[in-house]
Amino acid sequence: MESKQEVRKRIRVLKRELTLEQKMQRSEPIMHKVEALPAFEMAHTVLLYWSMDDEVQTHAFVNKWYKGKTLLLPCVQGNDLVLRQYSGPECMVAGEQFGIGEPDASLPAFTALENIDLIIVPGVAFDHSCNRMGRGRGFYDRLLKSTPHAVKVGVAFSFQILDSIPTEPFDVKMDHVISE
Repeated sequence: MESKQEVRKRIRVLKRELTLEQKMQRSEPIMHKVEALPAFEMAHTVLLYWSMDDEVQTHAFVNKWYKGKTLLLPCVQGNDLVLRQYSGPECMVAGEQFGIGEPDASLPAFTALENIDLIIVPGVAFDHSCNRMGRGRGFYDRLLKSTPHAVKVGVAFSFQILDSIPTEPFDVKMDHVISE
């Protein structure tokens, strides 16, 4: 089996072969499948992510749903993710560590983690057993451990879903993995 490092490198190469426009086109059916999930339909509070250029694109989805549901986005603070509610494009700033868009730090942190119904999670790779491999910093694994009752949905392009990926005891499995 490939090492995590080898998988990350291979997927990075495949992602680079797609233009941002192609990623946006491929993201649309993925996010439509998310919308069709009963868990999404019933969810009041959803944790999403503001996509980077190499991920399943979420900006249009976030802007479509933030008025109908409580949408939370992660903000990187040190080694942790702090959650803040998305209230529209004007609340976004470039994050301090990685320059990823995140709600302004002047907004209050969302701490009622037990109220999160659904979490839509990016990843470098997933496998058919719903295991997830992130970028290696453990941000999401730490956060997902503190939201055990929330439905966890990994989203990825089809080439990111492998037969199996290396896992560690601290990795948190997804309930669903969706690709185009």
